[in-house]
Amino acid sequence: MIIYRQRKPPGCGGFLLVVALLLFAMGGAPLILDVLGFLFFTGVILVLMVFVGIWGFSQYIRRQASRYEQSQTESHNQFVFLLVNILIRIAKADGVVTKAELGPIENFFRDHLRYNQSQMYWVRDLIQDALASQDSLEAMLTEFKGRFAYEPRLILVELIYQVLYTNDQVSAQELAMVQTIVDFLNISVYDHHAIRSKYVSGSRGRAFGGQGGSKTRYYEILGLEPGASAEEIKSAYRKLSMQCHPDKVAHLGEEFRRVAEEKMKELNEAYQHLKKNV
Repeated sequence: MIIYRQRKPPGCGGFLLVVALLLFAMGGAPLILDVLGFLFFTGVILVLMVFVGIWGFSQYIRRQASRYEQSQTESHNQFVFLLVNILIRIAKADGVVTKAELGPIENFFRDHLRYNQSQMYWVRDLIQDALASQDSLEAMLTEFKGRFAYEPRLILVELIYQVLYTNDQVSAQELAMVQTIVDFLNISVYDHHAIRSKYVSGSRGRAFGGQGGSKTRYYEILGLEPGASAEEIKSAYRKLSMQCHPDKVAHLGEEFRRVAEEKMKELNEAYQHLKKNV
């Protein structure tokens, strides 16, 4: 069998040999050494310029992250710090944190909380610190419980579910860890159900803009079972709207106030729909 063989392009070895011979003919060995020295020092200078450029860019990134951090309140910075650390510890549930697990965390801050580039530099620093930290989940939850009231705790649980359900699959182990967090923070069964039912019952993604407007979904938003009475609907709405009012979490920062505002819109939509159709 005759097989076609693709021809390889000529190498540069012959060209370099011709150049070396011309240099030798023009100035002998000293000229060759001068040219080699020039090329060597030029290469060194280029390497140094690349190194300085990388160092300068890293310093710029750190300066941007530090500038953003200093512009925020202590409550905001501590809330984000603990949120990132808790998310990393959930990701560590199987003993290792992969890039695939870090992606949804970064995407959540960038896409859902609408963090700009400077804010994302800061978040990535927090993620790296959290990965290196040896502090336990219990230690992080103890710190969170000591610093924040009940309403920020509800926001924390809501955000945890939102991050988890950006993945294609959420493991039973991860859901068990969320339950551990809920119990540690003394979240009531009713309040947890009002948050959890939107995600675990098959309504995934509704917190990111909503899909459809089924009556069942509206019951879930209020933490109720289908068929709840008008009085139960009214009572649930009043309770949740007081807890989720944006003013209750304004001290955490503008992005978390927006989360509360989105939650209030959901509650208002659900209540108005059910009030007219029960």
